Amino acid sequence: MFNSYQTNTLKFNSVACNGCGMCYAVCPHAVFSRNGRTITLARPENCMECGACERNCPTNAIAVNSGVG
Repeated sequence: MFNSYQTNTLKFNSVACNGCGMCYAVCPHAVFSRNGRTITLARPENCMECGACERNCPTNAIAVNSGVG
C-alpha cells in the first residue's frame, strides 16, 4: 500500500540550486532547511506535495507532482 508519508514525488537538485531560499520561505511543512545560502532537503517525509516550492524555484531545482499527496 502506498504511504505518502514515506514516499512522495519531491525531487531536489542541489547542484541546480542557487540558494535563494524561496523554497524554504514558502514551504508550509519545513521540508527544506537553510544555512546561509545553502538549502538542503531536511525533512522530505513532511512534504504534502502542494507544489509551492516548485512554482517559486527560479532555477527549476525542484520537481514535485503536486496534487498527489
